Amino acid sequence: MRPTPSIPLPYAGSLTDVAGIEVGHFSDTRRPTGCTVILAREGAVGGVDVRGAAPGTRETDLLSPGNLVQQVHGVMLAGGSAWGLAAAEGAMRWLEERGVGMDVRFGTLPIVPAAVLFDLPMGDARIRPDAEAGYAACEAASKQAPAEGNVGAGSGALVGKLFGVDRAMKGGIGCASVTVGGVTVGALIACNALGDVIDPDTAQVVAGARTADGRSLLDTRRALMRGDVPKPLLAGTNTTLGVVATDAVLTKVQANRLAMAAHDGLARSINPVHTMSDGDTLFALATCRVPLEGNAPGMTVLSAMAAEVVAIATVRAVRAARSVTLGDWHIPSAVEFAGA
Repeated sequence: MRPTPSIPLPYAGSLTDVAGIEVGHFSDTRRPTGCTVILAREGAVGGVDVRGAAPGTRETDLLSPGNLVQQVHGVMLAGGSAWGLAAAEGAMRWLEERGVGMDVRFGTLPIVPAAVLFDLPMGDARIRPDAEAGYAACEAASKQAPAEGNVGAGSGALVGKLFGVDRAMKGGIGCASVTVGGVTVGALIACNALGDVIDPDTAQVVAGARTADGRSLLDTRRALMRGDVPKPLLAGTNTTLGVVATDAVLTKVQANRLAMAAHDGLARSINPVHTMSDGDTLFALATCRVPLEGNAPGMTVLSAMAAEVVAIATVRAVRAARSVTLGDWHIPSAVEFAGA
């Protein structure tokens, strides 16, 4: 496994710009896979929206507005397909050891929803994130801006697989944040999309399916519209995951609406998105530090902010990624294709 160097991107903000949020990565050195934990030790009102048709998730039902639990203490994003859900157990153990969680009389119970992406083509598929990996990600968590690119849950991510994984490009992790009227919204995205990643400002493909000779970007949308036939797909072999967080005071209903609006950012930056072979899932966390009163932005503005940071973070995920060579298989990055 030989990754190429990446070129640092200008800082565009981070999920950790939201007060009360920490992020930690675990990247497995044995093959490209890993997990990323988002911690809210003081608790955060949570929401989720699952748009892909092939999700791999844990404890997402409890985030429904009609269900009892009001706060979560972390979110785990992991590679390894459904096996990777075990990483959440490590986060629960780490938080319990520190007395973080919900008092259930017989113990302190950390609430850690999780979602996974499919990165099994990258190396030995028997190696996937487990409870120890999740624990290690928590050990690495901090309030500093997390690394982007080939790290954590984005370690084995690929994009542009509709015409075969051999014509794909490297995906990864990206972050962004924006502050309006004293309220901050941040996003972290692990992009492992079936479709291409698009720069929403230029409508140009940044990374995705390549032509048969591997030397140029195909443009999946146009290829499909002219009748090119995609390769048969195994459901769930892709998926873009992410967390949107804000320091605004939100209810559980509002947190779920924020997660829904955040998917607009994926729709701007991935094409096609939310497919039958993706499990696209976005979580929303509100640390409730800033009341929505006075001149503070309301839900309409917060929703626009969420979509914006998700779109930016998705593009950064591929621009921060590095090319990887596994034996005879070379997976190029957006930087390599740009000639940087």
